[in-house]
Amino acid sequence: MAKSVVELRNINKTLNDLEILHNINLDVYEGEFLTLLGPSGCGKTTLLRLISGFEQPTRGTICIDGKDVSGLPPHERHVHTVFQSYALFPHMTLFENVAFGLRCQGTPEAEIEPRVMEALKMVKLEQYSQRKPNQLSGGQQQRVAIARAAVNRPRVLLLDEPLSSLDYRLRKNMQIELKQLQRRLGITFIFVTHDQEEALSMSDRVVVMQEGLIQQIGTPRQVYEEPCNLKVAQFIGEANIFPGEIVSIKDNKHIEVMMLDKVRRAKTPLSFTQGQKVHVLIRPEDVRVWNQSEVSNTSDMFAGTVEDVTYKGTTVDLLVRLSNNKTISATEFFDEDDDRLEYKLGETVWVNWTPGWEVVLPYES
Repeated sequence: MAKSVVELRNINKTLNDLEILHNINLDVYEGEFLTLLGPSGCGKTTLLRLISGFEQPTRGTICIDGKDVSGLPPHERHVHTVFQSYALFPHMTLFENVAFGLRCQGTPEAEIEPRVMEALKMVKLEQYSQRKPNQLSGGQQQRVAIARAAVNRPRVLLLDEPLSSLDYRLRKNMQIELKQLQRRLGITFIFVTHDQEEALSMSDRVVVMQEGLIQQIGTPRQVYEEPCNLKVAQFIGEANIFPGEIVSIKDNKHIEVMMLDKVRRAKTPLSFTQGQKVHVLIRPEDVRVWNQSEVSNTSDMFAGTVEDVTYKGTTVDLLVRLSNNKTISATEFFDEDDDRLEYKLGETVWVNWTPGWEVVLPYES
């Protein structure tokens, strides 16, 4: 089992009589890329600041490498933070920006140059060592900020939404570069974002937060395909969510649920009782939409009318109004040779999905 580098135990944080964080318990493992994901105001940046030492918890314990760091200032915690604004010194060259922390620590001059150049090479900027920050692009400045933090060889690198100010294409490129950099360094990364796609594509594990609470911790696949509650299901990705009721329980994993006026078989790792009200989640990419001419047996399907068609190059997004007046979203993968994706507004279609692809969750009002 991987070693815990950061341990948070029963962390609470109160500001102006408002509890920002409620009983947070979390282990961060050596060498992993962990993401704190949640909407604005959920407490993820506050949690990062508690780990870094810029703020102190109202209650609870923070340990780094098994040592209680409560009360220790940031420079004694062996963690470094990359801020959203990068916080580079505009009057210094890249070399001097990266060397700044080493000089503050009293590192011998003979050691500074090779370590700085190694850090700049790591982020592919060694040829720009004598440039000033204003001579760089936003993506390059972000890499300098990472080099400045990494040159100190921290146990943990904290990143507070460092990509949010970049344009879409650069942001996508930096997501790949940042993950590759983390693998090369072997440093534990704790990354804060409100972007679900970013969290899913970069992380080893994702911590989903809402309203100062940890809702779920898991791999990207787990939090997407097996959300633990309706809050996580609604926040992670697009989802169709319908009310339902448990009709029967076949065994430990298989159930039958009444939804959209039909009884459907489903699989679930959760425990339910007969007659229990539930929510049933179906991801748009799991929904299939069929033209009338393509199907003969519609007993397991739902009739509907196409209300909206959005072509996105590789996919077509559909909004279908079912005969019971509820709507369902579907994402069909586009094939130029597939005439089936030539849907028309107002067209009557049939909708279904493979049994077992639903996610059944306890009902929440």
